[in-house]
Amino acid sequence: MPQDNRVLIAIGAGLAVVAAIVIALIFNAGRAPNPAPPPAAQGGLTVDVADAPELNTTRELRCFVDGQYIGLATLSDCARRNGVATDALDVGIDETGALAAAPTAAFAPPPVAPPIELTEAEQPPVTDQQPAEPAVQAATGSACLRHTGSDWRSLSSNMSLNACVQALYSGTCVRPGEALYGRWGDTTLRLVPRRVEQSSDNSRFRTLADQDRSCTFPGLR
Repeated sequence: MPQDNRVLIAIGAGLAVVAAIVIALIFNAGRAPNPAPPPAAQGGLTVDVADAPELNTTRELRCFVDGQYIGLATLSDCARRNGVATDALDVGIDETGALAAAPTAAFAPPPVAPPIELTEAEQPPVTDQQPAEPAVQAATGSACLRHTGSDWRSLSSNMSLNACVQALYSGTCVRPGEALYGRWGDTTLRLVPRRVEQSSDNSRFRTLADQDRSCTFPGLR
């Protein structure tokens, strides 16, 4: 091959390399530089939660009102039936393992009240002119009992309400879905998460005292 042809081929190859470089520079000039380091240079796990799904508020859960199961309901409907805001309801696992909603999640119904044996001093007077009246709790105190899961165990035969609550539950906390029961005279006591409740009919409960994080009752003296 003549020498001048080889020179022309070398010049053409050089021009092709230069053209490829120029074209690459033109395409890259319009792209903004990425200031973030490459993924391999970042330590730990990076999770993008921008597309995380929202909670399904229309899902129906087992709903409890006053400790009684009333059927399936959405969280907002169950809150309305309990007379509280939606965010005041707890969602927990009931005794069957299913999700349930209630003011204190779900727990077993109160145990049957124990028979109260009255002392002679507590027996109401009976006369011919006046029928017997139901006995009332002594002003100084009443019997305090703990439910052990199968029966009732007496802690004291004469104790004030506050002292009974302290004896039953001070230093004890329960998890959502759990409840511990006791009795003070003819009043049912129930320890649920964050508070103690009381009921005069063993069915409808109202708050008696709040419990702090150390499982004590600063409001009871």
